[in-house]
Amino acid sequence: MIPSPPTISGQTSASFNRIQSALFLFLLTLAPAQLQAQLPSLITPAVESPRITYHTFQSRAAGREVSYHLYTPTVYDQEVERRFPVLYWLHGTAAGTRGIPPMTAWFDAAIRQGKIPPMLVVFPNGLLSSMWCNSKDDVVPMETIVIEELIPQVDATARTIPDRAGRIIEGFSMGGYGSARLGFKHAKLFCAVSILAGGPLDLSFAGPRATRNPEERARILKETFGDDMTYYKAQHPLTLAEQQADAVRGKILVRVAVGDRDDSAPLSRAYSEHLQRLEIPHTFSEVPDVAHETLPLLRGLGAANWEFYREALGGEN
Repeated sequence: MIPSPPTISGQTSASFNRIQSALFLFLLTLAPAQLQAQLPSLITPAVESPRITYHTFQSRAAGREVSYHLYTPTVYDQEVERRFPVLYWLHGTAAGTRGIPPMTAWFDAAIRQGKIPPMLVVFPNGLLSSMWCNSKDDVVPMETIVIEELIPQVDATARTIPDRAGRIIEGFSMGGYGSARLGFKHAKLFCAVSILAGGPLDLSFAGPRATRNPEERARILKETFGDDMTYYKAQHPLTLAEQQADAVRGKILVRVAVGDRDDSAPLSRAYSEHLQRLEIPHTFSEVPDVAHETLPLLRGLGAANWEFYREALGGEN
């Protein structure tokens, strides 16, 4: 087992995290091969699906290889000088790669039908339950990987519009939680944030999901947040909305959506009310007869779903 970095007093949290990361990577270079093999893999199998390509890069933050999938529309091959906006799609807990084919087909059909402008869609690997944030022990520096490594990697290797006007972040469930926290925390990187059935959206992590599966709650708190509720609260979308309200307000298009049969609906509603108190403009939709399901939720939004992407990208079609 890799020893925990020593506690360093008098450091800011950002400086302390950098020290943790440096020490972890140093220890990793000394670790035997069997120890490195015990670290969570950041590589997924390649998904075989139309218009999807599989990519890897070496993560400096994680000290190992990371994979992601990329969807490109047909016009990407036809107009070889053209640059395209990018949607970063964050999956939910344990969803892994299984949602990539249906989500790809969903966006591809919309682009072909002219409902939304042609865009690239990046599917990062968020592991089983990274919550799209850096684990407290930095063994899985997921936020750093996505923000500081994956986005520059995509901009360097694909024909993107490499600024905030060309980036949307969206996710479902854990991915909705992730899009809220990453989109608000790094507001200068994104023009729009889409929070779909996000969770857990309570500061106590004691909502219906935790009640339904206390073992999963305990595992996430231990592996990602180091059993430290203070760290959990500091990473939370509620906290980040308060801290980043000025950076987000009027600068980012924000939507919150959830199905009315989703047992997390009251928490999404409360999150919308939190944004209202902070005077952060956004839309809130509670879709009738939809449970905790991705595509039924998006379908239930109807024409407003496609309008969100068009508005985010300046009305382009």
